[in-house]
Amino acid sequence: MDNQIETALCCSDSISQTSVTISDFSDEILLNILRFVPSHDLMLNVSQVCRKLRTLCLDKSLRAHVHLHKEYTANDDAVKQLLKNLSGDIQTLNLSGCYWLAGSMVDQVTRCKALVSLDLSGCRLTSVRLSHLLTSLRSLRSLALDVGPGFDLHQLSAEGKSALARLQELKQTLLTPSYGVVPCCSALRCLHLYLEASEGWREAGGCAQLMVGQSSVPHYQNLRWFSARLAPGEVNRTLLSLYLAVFSMRVPEGLTGLVLSVPGPAPPRPVAMTALMESMASTVGNTVGALHLPRTWLDGAILGRVLAHGCPSYLNVSRCSSPGFNPLHVLLSAGRDLTPLRSLNLRGCGRGPLAESCGKGEEEMDAESVKALTECCPHLIRLNLSATHYHHALPAGQDGHLCGALGRLAALCSLALPVCALAQSPPAPVNIQDPHTDLFSRSLLLGLKKSSRIGVPTYRPTTEVTVGQGEERQDRGLCIQPLLQGCPHLVELELIGAGFSSAMPRNEPAIRKDPAACPWSYNVGDGELAALGGMKFLRKLTLAHLPGVLKGTGLIELVQGCKDLRSLSLANLGSLKTMNYTQALLEALSYCTQLMDLRLEQPYFNANAAFFEALSQCHQLRRLCFVSRHGTFQPAAVAAFMQSCAELIMCHMFMGGTLVACKTLQKTLLDSFSISRPALSVVIYPLLHEDLAHVIRGMPLCHLDEITLFKSRVAEEPMKQ
Repeated sequence: MDNQIETALCCSDSISQTSVTISDFSDEILLNILRFVPSHDLMLNVSQVCRKLRTLCLDKSLRAHVHLHKEYTANDDAVKQLLKNLSGDIQTLNLSGCYWLAGSMVDQVTRCKALVSLDLSGCRLTSVRLSHLLTSLRSLRSLALDVGPGFDLHQLSAEGKSALARLQELKQTLLTPSYGVVPCCSALRCLHLYLEASEGWREAGGCAQLMVGQSSVPHYQNLRWFSARLAPGEVNRTLLSLYLAVFSMRVPEGLTGLVLSVPGPAPPRPVAMTALMESMASTVGNTVGALHLPRTWLDGAILGRVLAHGCPSYLNVSRCSSPGFNPLHVLLSAGRDLTPLRSLNLRGCGRGPLAESCGKGEEEMDAESVKALTECCPHLIRLNLSATHYHHALPAGQDGHLCGALGRLAALCSLALPVCALAQSPPAPVNIQDPHTDLFSRSLLLGLKKSSRIGVPTYRPTTEVTVGQGEERQDRGLCIQPLLQGCPHLVELELIGAGFSSAMPRNEPAIRKDPAACPWSYNVGDGELAALGGMKFLRKLTLAHLPGVLKGTGLIELVQGCKDLRSLSLANLGSLKTMNYTQALLEALSYCTQLMDLRLEQPYFNANAAFFEALSQCHQLRRLCFVSRHGTFQPAAVAAFMQSCAELIMCHMFMGGTLVACKTLQKTLLDSFSISRPALSVVIYPLLHEDLAHVIRGMPLCHLDEITLFKSRVAEEPMKQ
């Protein structure tokens, strides 16, 4: 045995002295590595390194599928050269979100005769250019595009319309009231609509013009999937009603997915909705794969019909609960096998208004039903329980806490919870007077007494804990331990205070008053944040409306544990009258070496030289967004940071300052860095300015939807197949 160990040690010494290069890896290993390299770098740079890599780059598995989404360094020349080199092999081309590419670059796509799937969402595309493109791509079966002002379907050639008639999948983003290319797509099986028309089109009567040509829309006879996601506004709700009116003519048979995401008031429920749901549920051999309806359209009868024929893999009943209708109760009492369920959104869906509600219409989480759900749905991957209140009255160490039930979901990857769900004790009563201080309270020195902060526990980081405090520190975050141990693969976590509203609007003026926080959330502070550091695989983290955070020292331990954090969103931590965790944030940023997206929303935030110096240690940072009422910034510090952070392509700042100062800094940054960073998006504007909504509409939708606007994103959309 000793000889074997000695031999092994000798071998390890010999290995350490032997140089191992990448050429020593097998072809299978190298191919797996090369799949993570951006397509334009792979073909234009990696293939020039050596003969072996050049041969591997010719492998069809690397050349057939080209994805340039979020490849911000890919300029026009690189993409043109890439398409020229791979034109005969590309079957799938994804250019979604490549808003910086010139419109003429799209013409190069006509080289790719074998294209089956093409995504041009966010790209500049005219009717004439689309016609030329469709004429050349005879094998195309899946298309994604934007329809903007000036689009004219009559400008498409006969060959182009024939190509549309062969499409089986269409994703269409409507920036103006229009049917787009839908009237020509008679063989569609999947239709995805993103309605982004501004309210200016309602004044111009854009939707009224569509009603005249409504009969030209096909009857969706082959449709299997229909989804529509709306931006706020009456014009988009009207546009959705026009698209759904087709269902009143003929209900498609075999529809497996119906996903309608409508913010704010929903349009009137279509007459054909009952027949449509009946058709979805009654088709022989048909199981609904995804269901999401506006809150006023869904009731127990409709949900029961769908569940009677099987459980969908995606179910979104966000804010659908109402008196006499609890979607979770209907789901659990359907008597069906719920194991197929993979993604469930119960945001704002509880058992009724909270007795001690902090805000109007806030719901109390149906905790017992959620615990039963974890037993029936062991394969859940995404779960959203935000916008409700969970108040656990029993001591955290006892059985029955929500986190203990969630810990049974071993496959869980994405989770959204209300902040108060991590509170280990009820808030301290404010009006109880200590008899020992009664005499002192009557003293003339009452005005000199320093008031204590009620209900906010003090947390000391690891380096400051003494022997006597060790047991107290272990108690902090105790309730979350079952979740950490039972869900080791959690990569996305949202902790959002119930009732939280961002100051960043969509189509409305900025919110000037912050909502009241749940009293229980004051007991969730730095200790609980430090406990979250046990999520070793966490990549996306959102923390919003945590008034119990004092100095933010828990953030430091959190990011030290979550070393692979890629996206971080912080909103309204601690006091809203001053930013009391600045120093802790500066230290925490030094550990965020993999951070790519940072969103910070905090009143009175000061974006000064010290902050940007700490942020410059995040060398992978690509997108940055600040939202701050009464916030300040130093133009020279912003410019210096942009110079040092070469990967940054998005800088959105909505703070204080004059309009002139904001526009001056925005122009300076664009003039200095646009040439070297073709994808650069810089928007700097006063948060409380009346024209902010107009400015927002001009921003790239990919940035606006993914980072600039605050929203809960867990289980918001069906999982990609």
